[in-house]
Amino acid sequence: MRQALEDIDRSSLTSAEKLMLHFVDKVNHDSPHITAADMQPLHAAGWTDEQIWYAITACALFNFYNRWIDATGVHALSDEAHRAGGKRSAATGYVR
Repeated sequence: MRQALEDIDRSSLTSAEKLMLHFVDKVNHDSPHITAADMQPLHAAGWTDEQIWYAITACALFNFYNRWIDATGVHALSDEAHRAGGKRSAATGYVR
């Protein structure tokens, strides 16, 4: 999975997953310029409106959380705490 973080296009992700991640990158960095045309390749790759909506929502929420954390001065988690949280999420998901 690290490969996907370093170079999405050369990773082992499916072409549909790569399309979605490139779209989410646009959501993250250029959301005012997203149009219906940006959705067409996603639909052609098999993504549903609901899946696209969830991807947009996840991106937006992470942006919100990061900005809230930064602005309120909440201390960052240690690398060890992030690893433990990642293992817990991988095993049980986000729902508790």
